[in-house]
Amino acid sequence: MGDIYAILTALCWSSAVILFDISSKKFEALELNAIKNLIGVFGFFVTILFLSIPVPEFTSDEILVLMVSGLLGITVADLLFLESLKRIGSSISGLVSTIYTPSIFILAFILFNETIAFQSYLGGFIVISGIVVTVYKAPRNITRNDFIIGICFGVLAQVFTAFSVLVVKPILSEHPILFVALYRFGVGLVGTAIICVIKYGIYVHIQSYRKGLANFHLVLGSLLGTYLSVIFWLAGFKYTLAGRAAIYNQLSTVLIVIFARLFLNESLNARKILGLGLAILGTLLVTMVKHN
Repeated sequence: MGDIYAILTALCWSSAVILFDISSKKFEALELNAIKNLIGVFGFFVTILFLSIPVPEFTSDEILVLMVSGLLGITVADLLFLESLKRIGSSISGLVSTIYTPSIFILAFILFNETIAFQSYLGGFIVISGIVVTVYKAPRNITRNDFIIGICFGVLAQVFTAFSVLVVKPILSEHPILFVALYRFGVGLVGTAIICVIKYGIYVHIQSYRKGLANFHLVLGSLLGTYLSVIFWLAGFKYTLAGRAAIYNQLSTVLIVIFARLFLNESLNARKILGLGLAILGTLLVTMVKHN
């Protein structure tokens, strides 16, 4: 079931990325992050009430970890991702996200002392090579400045996301997934809301919520990407190995590029196909390694 959850994560997230890309034309990245987090928190809360899931007893250390995970993985990483998406578009953003799997393995080694073989480093190098092949030249419709900043933001977003899920993996084995998601996104929502109020003012912030909740693409993207995919994502990490979950999650890269071509008419040239192939090859190479 863990593998199935991880595959469903890729399907939901790739669909959400396309919808967020469409929404980014009407909203700032900070506004998008606040609105999608609000919808996610509401969804988790309603589901918990509907299923009558008892409130778990988190320790003070677990609450601290959830707070760090929420601030870094939701407030910061999601903001960086959405800003990157706004600057470089869906297909290139999807390719940059291939850095996620090597990040999982490297951080798993740092956090849990999982052994990393030379093959893992080679796979990570191939993944990065795939990104370089794809993005070494900025597309004509993207300025050089936006391109460089978008790539950097995208890479940082994936590294922070990988860290934020790995630190809560021990907590997932002891507590319900929905409460872990609720706490993480609750903290992320508060952090994002505070930044929005400071930047825009409380009146403008409230108006952005009203505007966002009336936007079909943003609401549907939030339900798929912040509600369903997060549940599947955490379930995948809970019920299977981190490496297996990561590789199945990475299928979203392929789907994003395909969906961007089908629904957003983004170009799919030979360089993108080569870069995508290298990224997938490197990811597979990393995942086939047996870790201790």
